[in-house]
Amino acid sequence: MSETAGSASGASIELENLTKRYPGNPQPSVDNVSMEIKAGEIVIFVGPSGCGKSTTLKMINRLIEPSGGRIRINGEDVTDIDPVKLRRKVGYAIQSAGLFPHMTVAQNIALVPKMVGWGKSRIKDRVEELLDLVGLDPGEFHGRYPRQLSGGQQQRVGVARALAADPPVLLMDEPFGAVDPITRDHLQDELIRLQHELHKTIVFVTHDFDEAIKLGDRIAVLRERSHIAQFDTPEAILTNPADDFVSGFVGAGAALKRLNLTRVRNVEITDYPTVTVDDPLQDIFNRLRDSGTNEILLLDRRGRPYKWLRRGDLMRAKGSLARAGTLVSDTVTRDATLRDALEAVLTDNAGRVAVTGRRGEYTGVVDMETLMNSVHELLEADRLEAMEHQHELEEARAAQTHAEQEGDGGEKKA
Repeated sequence: MSETAGSASGASIELENLTKRYPGNPQPSVDNVSMEIKAGEIVIFVGPSGCGKSTTLKMINRLIEPSGGRIRINGEDVTDIDPVKLRRKVGYAIQSAGLFPHMTVAQNIALVPKMVGWGKSRIKDRVEELLDLVGLDPGEFHGRYPRQLSGGQQQRVGVARALAADPPVLLMDEPFGAVDPITRDHLQDELIRLQHELHKTIVFVTHDFDEAIKLGDRIAVLRERSHIAQFDTPEAILTNPADDFVSGFVGAGAALKRLNLTRVRNVEITDYPTVTVDDPLQDIFNRLRDSGTNEILLLDRRGRPYKWLRRGDLMRAKGSLARAGTLVSDTVTRDATLRDALEAVLTDNAGRVAVTGRRGEYTGVVDMETLMNSVHELLEADRLEAMEHQHELEEARAAQTHAEQEGDGGEKKA
């Protein structure tokens, strides 16, 4: 889908000496934070629990009022404007979606457009457009209540609601923290895909450094009181952490963490022999025989990966595919990282994972060999970089020793 018609792209955000003090606490919770966030980028706040990252986020839409400092959105100082008006310009998505349980999905999404006075038909169109955008069928989900949705579906509706009035800025406070790991990976992929289309400015809080690397254009690693330890690209933080505090966040295996920077779409996606549940058994058998592989991928009626079928499975099928084959336990999208793909391949235990489009339809396969080649390339790049760094250190030491010897020689002559 192309960028939404008339969609508002992102806005720049400037925080200047932003501070929050609570009565009775001698230390400020957030102390003098200044940063510039460019229009259309995803900036991640990551740091230990209690470091003030959520407080800093909530001051941007003034859910928490700053004690001092300024906030500018697209150059406009919003520190003094009506906070309710401000919140209509800034989308907000939180953990567990925070949907109103007594309202349908459509009513939840329509909330802010209704408040700002949009007409009924415009709201109806927007609700449908957004459900489609976050990968939920409008006809199926429009009238459902939150309790009838899975955790992942609720989060998608939460993101749709945050985007409803087309705000240039989207604030996300640990939005995927309460869902299972596979759903979380898919929601992250969905956010990356959405951002390709919408170009919003997204400020996202997480305590998960892998999530930060996967999603962020830039990452702000925060210490206590939201002091900025390093504010840089994921690559720069992985390869050149500013100090021991940041290194502790990066943790071991920086090369493997760099798998979070490479997407499935950057590696070779191979085609695989497929059949559908409506194909006659004999046709499936012939397709498998002619393919030269020892298994085939069975797709459901919507073209989504359903089961892996091996030769022996078909022998035992006895006219029915109901019990034959192994259910596809995990898939990845083109926006998934190589780390996601590697985890899926290892979980599935069969050396490959199916790649799907935005509606879950089959688009190809990534295999273990492709992934391992990418891992080796990353490790080799890291090894060469480390050798180069070592060489530079040795040259610097040699130059220093030479300078000291020259100095000693000069003193003796004197």
